[in-house]
Order: sequence, then C-alpha cells, then structure tokens
Amino acid sequence: MEEITVLDEAQCWNLLSESVMGRLALSVDGEPEIFPINAYAHDGKILFRTGEGTKLSEIAVNGRVAFETDGFTSKIGWSVVAKGRARILTSTHEIMDADQLPLKPWVPTLKMNYVEIDVEEISGRRFKFGAEPDRYPV
Repeated sequence: MEEITVLDEAQCWNLLSESVMGRLALSVDGEPEIFPINAYAHDGKILFRTGEGTKLSEIAVNGRVAFETDGFTSKIGWSVVAKGRARILTSTHEIMDADQLPLKPWVPTLKMNYVEIDVEEISGRRFKFGAEPDRYPV
C-alpha cells in the first residue's frame, strides 16, 4: 500500500455513506467557518438537520459549502471532501421524505430544518501511517 492513495469517486461515496459525522465549511460574513455536524449521505447528496442560527442563515445567503469527513485506525487513515451547493428543504414532500431517513439529532435539541448538499465535486485520500523517513540519509 502506498503512503498516500487517491480514492476514486465510488470509494469516496462508500466511505461517506458509512460516516455519520463530519465538518461543514461555509463562509460567514466573508470569513471561513467550520461546524461539526452529523449527516446522512445518499444518491449524490448529503443531508443534515440544524436549528435556527449561523449555519442556516449563511446557507440562505451563500449556498456554496464543503463537507469533510474522515476516519482512522492505528495504521491507516482516510479523508473525503465533498463540495457543492446547499439548500434548505422547504416543500412538505421533501421534508416528509427526509423524516424517513436515519438522521436524528445527537443532542437533545430541536433541529427543525433539513439542509441538502447537492455534491458537485468529491475527492478523497487514504493514508498509511508510519515513521517519518530519515531527513538526512547517510
């Protein structure tokens, strides 16, 4: 196994679909912000729930976002980054469909809003951990 392996789209989606937590990156008042979220990925989309606040208001203004998730063991790690356009679900039909998905808040707070990211670009890498090579070989 190479130290760094670029993952193909199918591998990225497989890892993304098995992941339940990641980080949402967006721009708040022109400044980058990152928020931890639990999410559900399927059919080329990532869905998450949120309450009223910064994430929701910024997505309403600028829907361009990135989502990153990763995982690791003691020997390997991986990271997947998905970029796309987020939109707040508003139709009754979409919300009812989203309510059927296995996406529940992790903390005991109301998260009444569903946000869907339509993924336009996805990339990922797998890393093999090991000791740093000798910087000054003899």
